[in-house]
Amino acid sequence: MKFTDGFWLMREGVHASYATEVRDLQPGDDRFTAYASVRRVRSRGDTLNSALITVECFSPAEGVIGVRVTHHAGRTHRGPDFALPGAGAGPAAEVHTDGSVTELRSGPLTLRLDTAAPWALEFLDAGGRRLTRSGTKGTAFVNTPDGAHHMAARLALGVGENVYGLGERFTPFVKNGQSVDIWQEDGGTSSEQAYKNVPFYLSSRGYGVFVNHPGRVSFEVGSEAVGQVQFSVEDQSLEYYVVAGPTPKDVLTRYTALTGRPALPPAWSFGLWLSTSFTTPYDEETVASFVDGMAEREIPLSVFHFDCFWMRDYQWSDLEWDPKTFPDPAGMLARLKERGLRVSMWINPYIAQKSPLFAEGVAGGYLARRPNGDVWQWDMWQPGMALVDFTNPAARTWFQSRLKVLLDQGADCFKTDFGERIPTDVVWHDGSDPERMHNYYTQLYNATVFELLEKERGAGQAVLFARSATAGGQQFPVHWGGDCWASFDAMAESLRGGLSLSLSGFGFWSHDIGGFEGTPDPALFKRWLAFGLLSSHSRLHGSDSYRVPWEFGDEAVAVARQFTELKHRLMPYLYGAAVEAHRTGVPVMRPMLLEFPDDPACRTLDRQYLLGPDLLVAPVLSAEGEVEVYLPEGEWTHLLTGERVSGPAWRREVHGFDSLPLYVRPGAVIPLAADVRSPEGPWTDGLTLLVAPGTARRTITVPGPDGSTATTLRVVREPGALRVTAAGTERPFRVKAVGHGGARGTGEVTVPLR
Repeated sequence: MKFTDGFWLMREGVHASYATEVRDLQPGDDRFTAYASVRRVRSRGDTLNSALITVECFSPAEGVIGVRVTHHAGRTHRGPDFALPGAGAGPAAEVHTDGSVTELRSGPLTLRLDTAAPWALEFLDAGGRRLTRSGTKGTAFVNTPDGAHHMAARLALGVGENVYGLGERFTPFVKNGQSVDIWQEDGGTSSEQAYKNVPFYLSSRGYGVFVNHPGRVSFEVGSEAVGQVQFSVEDQSLEYYVVAGPTPKDVLTRYTALTGRPALPPAWSFGLWLSTSFTTPYDEETVASFVDGMAEREIPLSVFHFDCFWMRDYQWSDLEWDPKTFPDPAGMLARLKERGLRVSMWINPYIAQKSPLFAEGVAGGYLARRPNGDVWQWDMWQPGMALVDFTNPAARTWFQSRLKVLLDQGADCFKTDFGERIPTDVVWHDGSDPERMHNYYTQLYNATVFELLEKERGAGQAVLFARSATAGGQQFPVHWGGDCWASFDAMAESLRGGLSLSLSGFGFWSHDIGGFEGTPDPALFKRWLAFGLLSSHSRLHGSDSYRVPWEFGDEAVAVARQFTELKHRLMPYLYGAAVEAHRTGVPVMRPMLLEFPDDPACRTLDRQYLLGPDLLVAPVLSAEGEVEVYLPEGEWTHLLTGERVSGPAWRREVHGFDSLPLYVRPGAVIPLAADVRSPEGPWTDGLTLLVAPGTARRTITVPGPDGSTATTLRVVREPGALRVTAAGTERPFRVKAVGHGGARGTGEVTVPLR
């Protein structure tokens, strides 16, 4: 929210009170509290009829420093609050005072406050370099003409500093110059609105900032004061955390340790998902024709998804099959299971009045209510629609009990759609503040479903296909990019959104191959197939038209088969990246700056990414196949053709539909599975190691499909040869050195280098 009118003036009716000087400082062993006046105090009289801002400085975790800024502390706190599972982890922070300077040190991060100087909070890295600073006009409360009270903070931007993240945003990848409201909206992928709003940003200078407030947080990213990031909330208190690096990966590791790491999705979820699409007609015969068609065309299929109309119209979500269309749902699901498929089912947390669940929800007190006690309802989406009140533990149990019926019938996972259209004129069961609950609702919704899946399907087998999320939502993967158009522009928008989400702590992400709204032409569909099958998760889904590949021609069938089989071959590599995301918070799909933070050319790239640590992907965003790609320093190898290219270099390439820029990083070792029909392994059967140029010494692990480490392989370059030793398996494996020969063996393999 903008408060100023240019540099000198305030907007009409706006009054800001800024922390000006420290009047008292109370240090503790691991925290301190400063009291800042909002004007210069020259005499005792200046202490009257004025305000103090209370600034508490502490460390919730190693390498993270929190600042809580409060005007009036007596306001009733109603919640909800972000759960911070990592709070309290690591060694305690330390407070040091030297004269007028007090420092709070937490790992590599230091907060410095000089009580003899004008108000300023300075954040320093391990080498004493200033990361950012909250100086003049950096800490304030602001009153606006509508009677609202805001708390605001500003952190300085350095010359050339870029800001990323803030959730899955489809606007420009670098957020400098943008005004961003953290507020869940069902706005598609072509506007400033977002389904997944996360009050966390990452800086190219090697730190992150998390605003610990689940309600509306308004960010001005160099858009009001061009050298500052301002964030504000309509509240009496504002709490934010600065997260140390020094690398972007380190920032994400610390941030996800604090807010929660992604669960590890099951290996089968990385295969190809096929949907009925949304408004298209379908029944069991249609479903069987799709499954048969994929099998006949030898396109491997892992998951079949039933979208909304598996239920009766006007009754979503009553979580009951439409008996006219699906007279034998349990039998149908059993028949799909016999073909080796998993089943996904669409749900949402909105209950139509015509649904039998509506009366149950009213009687049980499971639905959100208006202040006068009426059930909150409207006619958007579904007639008389009400909202499950997930703040009520009984409502969560009730909702889970209805989902369990579907799991018992044979469903494996759920697409948790919606969760953004949450009103603020409601009273929640637990007394939560409606404004704070608007964004947070999705966290309760997805957690409710995910917890049931973990309980019923077992650890490591739970997976969602979720649209909405906020901070901490990364714990419940997978998330997909929402409603995009069938166009190359929307394909690029979707990629920007996914890259922004990955820099907001989310390890796994997907999108609707071919676009959701409208029908893609064959060229777009084929280009999107390659992109979609080189994403962490891959789903064919549309709105009013089917997305089976043969609808788009024989070449689309071939492209779908080729890239699905390629993804299956890459599974030991991809699942290793998934395990890393689960353990460290570093995402599977990585913006270039994550792996190459010191390369200035990588800091703005939003049309290419790394899939895992070592595969560079540049989706082709044109029918003609023209694409620009940047390769950082070193000798890169095209995975499909074997062509070697030296970087740093920009390249303009032209690719057929069976190709795209897909380069192996210098020095990489890529494990490839032999089985092209399934994503599930065991991957050590017939394993091939692709060793790229530049490999001197490298150790990789090939996980088992449950995430456990099955095999450790050590690659060492010796004079004239590569030597590879394997531990943890007696199965034979093959080593192929790019540009050289190959060899096969069990415990140790040597490849001569020409």
